[in-house]
Amino acid sequence: MKVLALFSIVCCSVNLATAEQITANHKMPDNLTVEEKIFGLSKLWQEVNYNFVYLEKVDRKAWDQSYQSAIQTVMNTESDYEYYRELQKFCALLGDGHTNVYLPQSIDTLIYISDFGEYRLFLENVDGQAIIVRVNKSKKDVLPVGSRILEVNRIPVWDYIDRYVAPYIGSSTDYVLKDLAVMRLLEGPVGETYSIKIMKPDGSTATFDLKHERSNEKEIYPPQEPVKLMDFKMYDQIVYVALNSFRSNSLDSLFAGILPQLKRAKGLIIDLRVNSGGNTGVGVNILEYITRDSLLYGPVSMSREHIPVFKAWGNSVNPADTTGNDWKKKCLLYNQDRTYYTFEYSPWVCGPKSHRFVKPTVVLTGHLTASAAEDFLVFADNQEHIIRIGEKTYGSTGQPYVFNLPGGGFAIVCTKKDVFKDGREFVGYGIAPHIEVKRSLQDYLDNRDPVLEKALEYLNEK
Repeated sequence: MKVLALFSIVCCSVNLATAEQITANHKMPDNLTVEEKIFGLSKLWQEVNYNFVYLEKVDRKAWDQSYQSAIQTVMNTESDYEYYRELQKFCALLGDGHTNVYLPQSIDTLIYISDFGEYRLFLENVDGQAIIVRVNKSKKDVLPVGSRILEVNRIPVWDYIDRYVAPYIGSSTDYVLKDLAVMRLLEGPVGETYSIKIMKPDGSTATFDLKHERSNEKEIYPPQEPVKLMDFKMYDQIVYVALNSFRSNSLDSLFAGILPQLKRAKGLIIDLRVNSGGNTGVGVNILEYITRDSLLYGPVSMSREHIPVFKAWGNSVNPADTTGNDWKKKCLLYNQDRTYYTFEYSPWVCGPKSHRFVKPTVVLTGHLTASAAEDFLVFADNQEHIIRIGEKTYGSTGQPYVFNLPGGGFAIVCTKKDVFKDGREFVGYGIAPHIEVKRSLQDYLDNRDPVLEKALEYLNEK
């Protein structure tokens, strides 16, 4: 059983206990020696070369050249934050959502995303535009929800993203990269200033000068309820349940608690739109409740295999030498880092359940449906009574190898590749819904959830 933790979706946040101290003294730490900086970069490069499961897709010559260039760059960084930013930029070249660099806590507590003193604003990518979807309540008329950011620091917003935001984000899919880049558009150290130009929903424009400082106002508009492990609602005879994480075994008992309502329902909606993963087994235990099958078929998994002597023997093998010679072909593949170990495959054996609900079921998916939540969809793929409505999923899963970096930060490298049992790949592509529904800007302005509405419409027609 694999345990996954999707760190890449978790954005930097401020430790409120130290926020006042941070605001008063926000000089970035500068403690790393030149030798430590070079070692950290080299450690990252080494672990990727040895462990990254998608190394075959990497332009090795360009990757090595980037490493050589980065040596001089990291040597000249003026703070530990600047150094870690360069590591993130280097790592992001791999384009993988489970391969990333994370800041030391001493730096992470200095990084803000949405707090600007008297302003708080939260951004999302809506129809390819950077839209303000929530603000602190006192500023809802000044910075209206639905306003579009046109420029940052007098640079068109997507040019700014391409230059200063996207290059530092590791993502397996282009659409998630754009989403994360908009969400983190104004991410920066406390004290950092920004000038943003916006277009309000009424068509008027305005410019705001912002500075990252702690915001004391906590109430936001529109209100947003805290994300629970599980959320349950009834829509007439349809049960709605949001499974927001697979990181806790207590989810099983929570789901079992709604079985009486399920028995009387005509349909079920499972919302995975903000589920970034956790433990695959937690999700499949829930799936057992909504299938008659005794066996469930999940992903096929593989990892790179490295035997040094075969790599050495492969040095003298040319591709033409492998024709009709399996031994030489094997040596060449090891030499090229293209040999994989495929794990023994066996289906998931369902355990006894007090009740099973096998009626029309809709699973809601979105760009943040990731990792173990995507594994859930793979296991459910052959269930004819279950369909997916919403948007493509995150497109990244696997087992991250975690290792420390100088100064207290860490990195993760994806070590395992998962595919559907029939060989279909979803890492780098996402799992598509059966019925695609996107939330438009007007939906935000009207505070509507068209994905949920479509699911209710679909089930009510059954």
